[in-house]
Amino acid sequence: MAGFPLLTEPEDARGWRSPEHGDRVAELFGRRCRRCVCALCRVLGSHRGHPVGLALEEAARVQKLTQECLKNLTTKKRQQVEAQGNKTWLTRKFTELRLLLDEEEALTKKFIEKNTQLALQAYREQIESCGEQIDVMNNLSNRVWNISQEPSPVQLLQQQMQQQMSLGESCHPVPHSFEPVKSFFKGLVEAMQSPLQTPLDVRLKANENCQLSGSSSAQPGSLLKTSPSPERSLFLKHARTPTLEPDALHARLRLSADRPKVRCGHLGGLGLKAALHFDALWQVLGRDCFDAGSHYWEVDVQEAGVGWWVGAAYGSLRRRGASAAARLGCNRQSWSLELYDLEYWAFHDGQRSRLRPQVGVFTFYDVTGGMTHQHTFRAAFQELLYPALRLWEGAISISRLP
Repeated sequence: MAGFPLLTEPEDARGWRSPEHGDRVAELFGRRCRRCVCALCRVLGSHRGHPVGLALEEAARVQKLTQECLKNLTTKKRQQVEAQGNKTWLTRKFTELRLLLDEEEALTKKFIEKNTQLALQAYREQIESCGEQIDVMNNLSNRVWNISQEPSPVQLLQQQMQQQMSLGESCHPVPHSFEPVKSFFKGLVEAMQSPLQTPLDVRLKANENCQLSGSSSAQPGSLLKTSPSPERSLFLKHARTPTLEPDALHARLRLSADRPKVRCGHLGGLGLKAALHFDALWQVLGRDCFDAGSHYWEVDVQEAGVGWWVGAAYGSLRRRGASAAARLGCNRQSWSLELYDLEYWAFHDGQRSRLRPQVGVFTFYDVTGGMTHQHTFRAAFQELLYPALRLWEGAISISRLP
């Protein structure tokens, strides 16, 4: 302190001398001048009236302050090291957080762009669909206007029928031929000759397919009560009566009020959904669908005329155009039994056969002939299966089963 060493032992303090009175010991410390002085300097010397204190006490106080400063300095150094560690940890965490935010931002941008593209695509499809519906309505209005301007309705009806009948050459896969007609009539004549050679009474007694409720000696011409064959009763345990879907209907077809019967019309219908109905082929799908189990239904084709198709199809069957992808039985999505030129054909995936018996899970029977097996398709169905019909003329109905 001010050039004078501070000692803690009294013996060393005896060597401290006053600068003004060299023979006296400097045992006091002036707080104003910061010097060690003797008692005489405070009374008579230049340090008179200055506040003083014992030099040893002042040295002890300064030493204590120094120790506290050293302790505080050590604490600050430790805090500085901890602060540096915290800074490093925060920097690392901030870097990780920034990387996560960048990744989330990139994913969010990608998600928004993807959804934006999907939304734009959906809007474009809706615009195209609305445009198609507008075109359909415009075409329909033009047709209605042309019909209203036609002077002869009979001539217009004849033209429409001629246009529809001309579709047979392009829509039907079986060529026209007289050989099936010849073979049909030949088989019909042979089938009729054999039972006619037997008397009527003998035929009535020997008929196993007809269950007589009365005596077997009933006279010819009396009313005979029959019951279903035992084989058909087994199938009726799985009986279904599917209804037809008006939204999956060609514009030229008409449904009955309770929807089990479909017939051909001469003019197109109104209000059909363009995305669901068949626009080229006279086809219709059922409203009911099946994904498992055994199901049995009967179809009446007596009013269907020279050609008809009966079968089943997936709901993904194409509805537009007359290509093989839309025809019943000409693709992987459908199975059908067909009558044309008096011949029966089984169609699936473009392959046809003349009803050779097979084992499978989709089977056709002729109920009028005593449950005669017609054909069986075997397939591992991948989608819901809908009843499907296609007409050439006339009408087809689904029978109501008990």
